[in-house]
Amino acid sequence: MESNEAAPLFAALAQESRLDLLRLLIARGPTGLPAGEIAARLGLPASTASFHLAALERAGLIQATRQGRQIVYAARVFALRGLFAFLAESCCGGEPERCGDLARLFPPEEPPAMTPAFNVLFLCTRNSARSIMAEAILAKQGAGRFRAFSAGSEPAAAPMPELLEKLAALGHDIAGLHSKSWDRFAGPDAPRMDFVIALCDVLDGQACPDFGAAALTAAWPLPDPAKFSGTAAERATLLNELYASLRRRIDIFTSLPFASLDRLAIHARLDEIGAGPFAKAR
Repeated sequence: MESNEAAPLFAALAQESRLDLLRLLIARGPTGLPAGEIAARLGLPASTASFHLAALERAGLIQATRQGRQIVYAARVFALRGLFAFLAESCCGGEPERCGDLARLFPPEEPPAMTPAFNVLFLCTRNSARSIMAEAILAKQGAGRFRAFSAGSEPAAAPMPELLEKLAALGHDIAGLHSKSWDRFAGPDAPRMDFVIALCDVLDGQACPDFGAAALTAAWPLPDPAKFSGTAAERATLLNELYASLRRRIDIFTSLPFASLDRLAIHARLDEIGAGPFAKAR
């Protein structure tokens, strides 16, 4: 970092409310806080809080991410590390060991980036249709960059036969697809998951196992094919619609610029994908 880059950051912090705001967001960590809650905690009018948030965001010290109808703000720790490293880089005439802990407070480091290949686990209660379909689509669309898995809280004996027929007809490899319990992915020897995506409207009120702190979770609720009714033609149409919706969502997911997004931004994108409409087959 050069002086002309550091000066605007210090200028943005040269105000008491902004210092308080930044300290609050640093304490909150990567999950951040909604704008309204920030204003309430600091006792600021909403317009005043928005003004200070905008100034810190322009300086690159915080970032905003839309989550549903809310704007959530989080501190950009990497920017702060760079600022403190700028102050300490010439510590004690090039002998930082004489500066005590100052030069080690915020050592420069690469910003955290999520890089492939990613392990992705799709969940639904029976692991017989939606999650099986998602596993097959991602395995084909994300080959080499994503590893797809699926499981359920109460797995069926086997996937739905008509769903397997549909996947095979669309060119998916169905040889290894089978229904299984999510417990298989919660033990110490299980593969570490980067993403865990639930496809049920609800998982029958059951709490998910702990898949590790590294896993980002999301909900992409879709209707259960096991509850489809009607003629064979109507059921085939509904399966086509389900496939189209999952294919659209997974295409968006695999196209995300993971290397340039932090965890908070990726999580927000996952929520946006899940909030999309249930695609109609064409």
